[in-house]
This record gives sequence, C-alpha cells and structure tokens, in this order.
Amino acid sequence: MLNNASLNVSAIPKELKLILGILGKSQTVKKDMFIDIDWDKFCKLALHHRVYPLLYTKLTKSDIEDIPCPVLQTLEIAFKKNTLHMLHLTSQMEQLSKLCSENNIPCIILKGPVLAFELYGNLSLRTCGDLDVLVPIHKLEKVDQLLTEQGFKMDDYIETVLADWKWRHHHVTYFHPVLKTKLEIHWRLNPGPGKEPSFEELWKRKRKFQLNSQTVYYLGIEDLLLFLVSHGARHGWSRLRWLMDIHYITEQEVNSNKLLTLSKDHHNSHLLGQALNLSSQLLDTRVNKDLDYIVSKRKSERLAQEAIYYLERMVNLHNNPVPNDVALYHSRHLFSLMSFNQKVIYLLSLLHPFPEDAQTLPLPKKFHFLYFPLRPILWLWRKTRKFALP
Repeated sequence: MLNNASLNVSAIPKELKLILGILGKSQTVKKDMFIDIDWDKFCKLALHHRVYPLLYTKLTKSDIEDIPCPVLQTLEIAFKKNTLHMLHLTSQMEQLSKLCSENNIPCIILKGPVLAFELYGNLSLRTCGDLDVLVPIHKLEKVDQLLTEQGFKMDDYIETVLADWKWRHHHVTYFHPVLKTKLEIHWRLNPGPGKEPSFEELWKRKRKFQLNSQTVYYLGIEDLLLFLVSHGARHGWSRLRWLMDIHYITEQEVNSNKLLTLSKDHHNSHLLGQALNLSSQLLDTRVNKDLDYIVSKRKSERLAQEAIYYLERMVNLHNNPVPNDVALYHSRHLFSLMSFNQKVIYLLSLLHPFPEDAQTLPLPKKFHFLYFPLRPILWLWRKTRKFALP
C-alpha cells in the first residue's frame, strides 16, 4: 500500500500512516509501524479526520495488541458520543423529510445518516456534523418559512448583488438553538460557477430509503459518488472520512459507463481520477478496471499528489482564520482542480459584480447594472486603499 505507492507520502505523520494501515482494505499493519508512535497525536488525528468510529470498531475486532488502553478508551468515548449524535440526526432527518413531503417539497438527502446506512451498513460507523438537504431553488422561500416555524434560525446571511447568490453559492445554513441541530439547505450540489446536473435530473435518478414510516430520498449511486468526489476535492481531502466514503462506495454496484458519461458531461472526470488514485494508494481500494485509465492520467496523479499536502498537516478549512500559507496553497489548488472550461467560466464570472462593489460604492438597486462597467475601477480602488493602509 503506502510503501509501494507512486505518491510521495514521506512527509505524512507516521501516526496517520498507522491509521491508514488499520483502515485500509488489506489492513497491512506491521510491527515496525508502532515504533515511537505519539499516541496523543494518534488520537488527535483520528478525531480530526473523523474516522474514530470505524477505527475503534476495527481495533476491537482485530488481534492488534499494541494499542494502549487509554487510547482505546478515548476512541470508545468518542464512538459512543457519535452514536447518540447520529441517532439524533436520524430523527431530525426523518422529521425534515416528513415536513417536506407534507408540503409538497421534493427533497434529497445528500449525506447524513443515510450515507452511514448506505455505505457502512451501520449508523454508528460514520460521523456527521449536520444534515445536507437539496431542494429546488424555487422552493427555498417555502422551506425557510417552514424551518422558521419549527424554531430554526438562519445561521448565515449571504451578501449578494444582482442575484449572484443563485450561482455563486450553493447552500444556506440553519441552526436550532434548542435541538442543537444544524441544517444546510442546498439548491446546488457545489458552489458555482460550473455545470452540474439539475434538480430534476437528480430527482429522476434518486433512490429511496425507508426510515420507520417515512420514505427518505437520496442520490442515485453514480450521482452520489460524483458528489462525494467533488465535495472531497473541494476540501482538499483534508479529512480521511471523505476518502473512506470513496473507499466504501466503490464496493457497491456502480455503473462505470454511466459514471464516466456523467463525469464527462459535468467536466469532473479528473476529480474522479484524483479520488480513486488517492483511495487506491492510501487505502488499497480496488478500482474497477474500466476506470483504470482515468486514475493513471497525468492530471489525476498530479492532483492526488497535491492533496497529500493536506494529510501532511492537520488542516481545518472550516475554522477561520485559516493560516496564510494554507489559504494561499488551497486557493491555488482549487484553481488547479478546474477543467479548462471551468477555468474560463470562473474567470468570466470575475467580471460579474461582487457584493464588495456595492459596499465600495452604494447605488440604488435600479442602478446596480452600472457595477458591470464600474467593477474594474472599484476593484482597483479597493486594492489601492488596501496597500495604502498601515
């Protein structure tokens, strides 16, 4: 596995290499991998990468005797807390699906507990911080009304000009102060600009999951794989949990021809190649022979190597401020993840006014169209002011 990888993994902490060895398909754990292990760091990495439920389960079922008892106790406590949290999220998922169904709002669960059931076969083996739900964009106002009536509060407010939120952003967050439940209501799978399947396409290919008396809908297998690929890539695969999802979803019956067609249509076959490259080399995932050629493409290999940067250090892209060196690397990596077409669309999107333009020069709404010709001037003004400040 790691020792035979074409990826340069020499700078990955030995504690993380041990975790990969335990979690991988072949579970190649050698005696010398336990030498000089920092067990505090081992636990921190397991918690950071959100793989502690699976790690704890594998350790309790294995014959590995080199794990100190305090380490197993730490993982066990986290495992039990996660199980309770997942049970809570499952209840919330059921209630949200029922609420949408009763109000004729089609909704697709993107991740959450249904992913734990689908990929791992056990609710307690995957962590989820929140519920991600996809709804048609024209239903957002109705969903907002229903969630407000249920006690949810919008947790972030998107600044927008000329309705750019519809394609620049992809979700809005809600939080329930009593239930401590976080919801992300999506109208797109990923932030734009970029081409992706419409809600109607995804709805036609959806699957059903029966949860007690409530039917929950989630993505078709190929759509789910490509969503997990784009989501993990966008976050630099900075948490192993996302790569574990790829590891387990490849064991299901995925239609390779359909998968390749969809990935080409939406210009993300190179991201699929990156994900499968990482999973096969780090976790010994068996890749379908029909997909071998995209895994071995030069761009897939280059992007996979770039992602190793995030495994060499504990990168948390969700907590601000992100260190300057990490932020700079990540912004460059995000651009390299784009296909040629995506780069062209992205560069053109920079010509569209940003909310910062409206803040720099407030204009009445009926004159917002003037931000198009004024944008270069306003951008230059902000840059000049930035450098002029001490």
